[in-house]
Amino acid sequence: MKFTKMHGAGNDYVYIDGFREKIEHPEALAIRVSDRHKGIGSDGLVLILPSETCDFRMRMFNADGSEAQMCGNASRCVGKYVYDNGYTDKQTITLETQAGVKILQLFPVNGKVEKVKVDMGEPILSTKDIPVQWPEERLINRIVDFGLEKPAITAVSMGNPHAVIFLEGKNLKDYTIENLGKVIENHPMFPEKTNVEFVEILSPCHARMRVWERGSGETQACGTGACATLVAAVLNNRLERKATVSLLGGDLELEWDEKNNRVYMTGEAIQVFEGVLL
Repeated sequence: MKFTKMHGAGNDYVYIDGFREKIEHPEALAIRVSDRHKGIGSDGLVLILPSETCDFRMRMFNADGSEAQMCGNASRCVGKYVYDNGYTDKQTITLETQAGVKILQLFPVNGKVEKVKVDMGEPILSTKDIPVQWPEERLINRIVDFGLEKPAITAVSMGNPHAVIFLEGKNLKDYTIENLGKVIENHPMFPEKTNVEFVEILSPCHARMRVWERGSGETQACGTGACATLVAAVLNNRLERKATVSLLGGDLELEWDEKNNRVYMTGEAIQVFEGVLL
């Protein structure tokens, strides 16, 4: 089985072309390929598939084999793959995901896509829809006692759940996110588990973020997490609606459009190598 290794801002996945390959037991395959010592090494597995309603369809699995609804960085790489490999010559395509239809704008240079802008849709703030067990309709800047710490949480869904924490008086670079990340990811208040973003505000237009992804641990980047961070920061009067979020693997340009309530994400999509699974 042929595969392609790609990354967006360091968020790396193994991509399988479902037009050419038959994929059986993707959950087990995700665990196998993600192992960084005995496998290819990745944050998970992405299947590029035909769609009955859109130009293409994406399924993605975390490193532990669990299926996720959406991954912003992976969607950009899917856009690059289908264009670079001749499946489309359109520079605007629709992508079916478990979090709904995403619209991708491709920016090719000399026949190869370098950047992709993704319409990530409207953020979900209703606690019952995120979902998060909380007595109020929204969970914005509320202190929650997790035992280890009592951070202020803002909960947002971008098709998958996120808990955003703004670090106060702490250096994000030196902060150990694993301890609190694990606890919040698996806390009963998040019935579907959650991604956790730790954020340091650098200016009204620039933030730095690290992410603990459910099912994968800390990763180099998370596109939906960066979008959730922008939304949370705007709701807490910490960022403007158009800002850069810097992650361990690179920068993402984000905008939360006040007119249509949609979040847009622009970033690179990079192919690392191709290979064959034995």
